[in-house]
Amino acid sequence: MKTTAENRGWRYLVFQCREQALKVWFWLMHPFAFLRGWPRLGAINRIVIAPQDLRTSDPTVASDIYSGYFSFAGKSLSSGGRSPFSLTAVPIGWSEELMGFGWLRHLRAADSALTRANARALVDDWILLCKPSNALAWETGITARRLMSWISQSPFVLEGADQEFYKRFVKSIRKQSDYLSKFTHECRSPERRLRAYIALCYVALSTQASPRHLNRVSRQMGQELNRQILADGGHISRNPALLIELLADLLPLRQVYASQNIAPPQALLNAIDRIGPMLRLFRHMDGNLALFNGMGATPTDLVATLIAYQDALAHAMENAEPSGYQRLQFGPHVLVMDCGPVPSQAYAGFAHAGCLSFEYSDGAQRLIMNCGMPLQDHDDWRSAARLTQAHSTLVIGDASSAAFAPNGSVDWPRSPPLLTGAEHVTFSRQQNEDGLSLTATHDGYRRTHGIDHRRIITLTEAGTLSGEDHLLIHSANRAHKMDDEYHVRFHLHPALEASLDASMYQVNLRGPDSRRWVFSCADVMIGIEESVIFATPDGGRRSLQLVLRGRFRETSVMRWQLRKA
Repeated sequence: MKTTAENRGWRYLVFQCREQALKVWFWLMHPFAFLRGWPRLGAINRIVIAPQDLRTSDPTVASDIYSGYFSFAGKSLSSGGRSPFSLTAVPIGWSEELMGFGWLRHLRAADSALTRANARALVDDWILLCKPSNALAWETGITARRLMSWISQSPFVLEGADQEFYKRFVKSIRKQSDYLSKFTHECRSPERRLRAYIALCYVALSTQASPRHLNRVSRQMGQELNRQILADGGHISRNPALLIELLADLLPLRQVYASQNIAPPQALLNAIDRIGPMLRLFRHMDGNLALFNGMGATPTDLVATLIAYQDALAHAMENAEPSGYQRLQFGPHVLVMDCGPVPSQAYAGFAHAGCLSFEYSDGAQRLIMNCGMPLQDHDDWRSAARLTQAHSTLVIGDASSAAFAPNGSVDWPRSPPLLTGAEHVTFSRQQNEDGLSLTATHDGYRRTHGIDHRRIITLTEAGTLSGEDHLLIHSANRAHKMDDEYHVRFHLHPALEASLDASMYQVNLRGPDSRRWVFSCADVMIGIEESVIFATPDGGRRSLQLVLRGRFRETSVMRWQLRKA
């Protein structure tokens, strides 16, 4: 039985044959059409403009690639003198980055005749070895990323190229864009479908496609943007990492529309204007984004670039109700909290069971955080990072507040979505003499344990963070049948040192700059346990976590405080 990708490969060949037959029929019926300036049926013959690639490049990577060493998704592999596209039994994440050609920007940064020749050789290898029947090479999101990379880096790749390579390069772009036009609507991933429509706009604008074709792909992209970008600028999946990728693709696209004297779709302008303040909501004072719902290590240089392209003096959004996030800030003291329900199943492939978890930073030092998403190809870690236990929030027993689809299933082979979780999340903000207060409640444990979790957090101007975690019994029969143990976890930044006070009710925290903080709990003794922060460039760092343990039949409220020493 043929796979979906193989079926697409055969269908694409049939599609190409049909297109060629239509062209032959057209020229037989209208042999002198070219004399009347007849359109060339959407043919792509040249690249007239290249969007700017805003992502940071590293020229030292070029020497590694020339030597045959490719480092992607936390894995470094040697091609052994062969084409990297001929390697087998390699990690999927590594292959996805290889096939996406985002690494061309590193070769461009080196900018020499040698790196240009190397880039052309690798592009030629892909054209020769990767046919439409190759499932991974022609996956919708990867094809879109490759098209955007080729178009953006085309001035570098084509400089000094002969006419034959130019023709092969442009022909492959035409072939890949035809493939996306044909099969994007079948893509099951909404995020990759949006990326595909953005790539088609890249191609249409950069190759001066017919106005009819440009209007069609612009309309498709606009519809998908309206569907996926919420009113506050968040993505419907609630994943902050997607906002970085989208803004890095949309800003150059807006500039290309302007360069071609074409009015951009209003949906594009709206999305850019909204995403910027939303990115600031997640951003700590050290430049890193808060680790919620699929967010991994922050590309701080790229985020800084994206913010610089917009109004650098704009303020961060604080109340993002549609996306389900809240921000409390007094000067350098920043708290970001997840107050949203689980996204719909189609968008929940990277969602975490971390409702009412929060992160807190004091200036450039992050104190309380979540574990975050690790690099690709660490499937066990990625599954663990999505559990409630990997977040700074309350956990009942060992159960997550959301249920995941089975790992490795046919429908969700790599990223199983959340199937159930918090459906009703309420919150309110208040400002009083004590400071800013946030009260939120979620029902993620109601179905399994008959209990709701309410969290009340207050941030003062001096940076003192006070909190209360309440267990509200919604169904007494169900609650009393369950184990009544629960614990509240606070994952610490890896740079922090923690020492337990003799009373066992207080922990002293020390940062690398010798600043000190005190975490205390009035209700139970505090435990210090090991943790792992997954969202680091090197794949994970050992850390510590503070744990408050209790039984809700004895005490249903846990009160705690974090203040400067």
